[in-house]
Amino acid sequence: MAGHIDPSRENWQRFKVLPRDRPIQMLNLIKFRDFADYPADHPNHGKGLTGREAYEIYKAGFQRLVADDGAAMIWQAPMECVVTGPEGEWDEAFVMGYPDSGAFMAMVKNAQYIRDVVPHRTAAVADSRLIRFAG
Repeated sequence: MAGHIDPSRENWQRFKVLPRDRPIQMLNLIKFRDFADYPADHPNHGKGLTGREAYEIYKAGFQRLVADDGAAMIWQAPMECVVTGPEGEWDEAFVMGYPDSGAFMAMVKNAQYIRDVVPHRTAAVADSRLIRFAG
């Protein structure tokens, strides 16, 4: 079964019709590839980076881009064990907070984000979930 890396058209539409004028929090659940899968023309192609290493590059670039927009990491902690559900389903979980959904939508449309940051996420992630909560 293929992993979920980007939102489906239907899910993105549901996100866009929710209120845009209030804070939101986004739960991120991430399963890494064993090794990052960069395209042949990317500078990191063939360097042997793990999915986790590529995702750390993504998070650093992402957080630099959103810092001035009021977005911030709300919660992140190392996973210790699964109590309910299958072991190993997710490698990382964290919550990002945004002042409103407009800030999130501006970020995903930002040309620098698309060009310089997203390729690291695409290379790193085998599967993911991104779940919006009212902030």
